Amino acid sequence: MVKQKVYLETTMFNYYFDTHKEANPATIKFFEAINSGQFEAYTSIYAVEELENAPEPKRSNMLNLISKYNILVLPGSNEALNLAKKYISSGIIPEKKLIDALQIAIASLHGISMILSFNFSHINKVKTKIMVPAVNQIEGFQNIIITQPQEVIDYE
Repeated sequence: MVKQKVYLETTMFNYYFDTHKEANPATIKFFEAINSGQFEAYTSIYAVEELENAPEPKRSNMLNLISKYNILVLPGSNEALNLAKKYISSGIIPEKKLIDALQIAIASLHGISMILSFNFSHINKVKTKIMVPAVNQIEGFQNIIITQPQEVIDYE
């Protein structure tokens, strides 16, 4: 069976440790599903750069999830930057949020079918969910689903 490829945006690492967030248990359950082999998980140097800006000990805890769950860190690229700029010029992501556009772009470039994010300001929102697949299609990339763990994991 082919594992579904998933991209973990920066907020996923934060929600893992934030017990005050309603989605914390679902986030932990999703990481456990990665660990049990249900998903092939990716993040990127762009997410890592954001995680490195967090204060300690949160910074180390979040970064340690990458190795603990064998999450592959994708490198940045000029191709990702070019696609991110298309999301920005299309009005999907604000120019000041380039890092968000880069995370969507890197997942799209690597043929990852799903982005998991709690960034409801710029990534996991209706406009982005509709317009990113349209730009991707124009640019020759596959559709990508933007969602959150609660919509993906089974609770049975």
